[in-house]
Amino acid sequence: MQPLTEKTIRASFINASRQEAKKLTLPENFNSLDWESLEYLGWRDPKMPQRGYMIYTNADGETRGLLLRATDGARKAGSAAMCEMCRDVTLPCAVGMFTTRRSGQAGRDGDTLGTLLCTRFECSANVRIAPPKDPINPDPMVVVAQRIIQLDERVNSFIQRV
Repeated sequence: MQPLTEKTIRASFINASRQEAKKLTLPENFNSLDWESLEYLGWRDPKMPQRGYMIYTNADGETRGLLLRATDGARKAGSAAMCEMCRDVTLPCAVGMFTTRRSGQAGRDGDTLGTLLCTRFECSANVRIAPPKDPINPDPMVVVAQRIIQLDERVNSFIQRV
């Protein structure tokens, strides 16, 4: 992912008002992000914990942002969920349901879309964890490269659906 400015991020939202974009709080580590290891930028707003943001730049260089809301629903103890973006069930990170308004008139009419995501948006780090070498996957780095491509495709697809 190419480095983004605060101005670009605030202007990128396809499903948030200008006022909502203006009120967002950037991640604490914004100035020290390792942009090379991100397929998308995602974070929870420390001032509004139920609010999350997902910023993505597609292959054409178009940056789009989504305002997300974490649901309050709690899952049963011991139940597992899989993040729709990184799709790894063996990782220790928490997964939760996020909803987002659709863009345009549909969103203004109340139409939303939901998906399961890592609650702290760790997907880019998760896909970079090399699996153990085995007969099916003799080169773990090939698997990592494939996961990175698939994460990019799934994030792009989700934003297209919004």
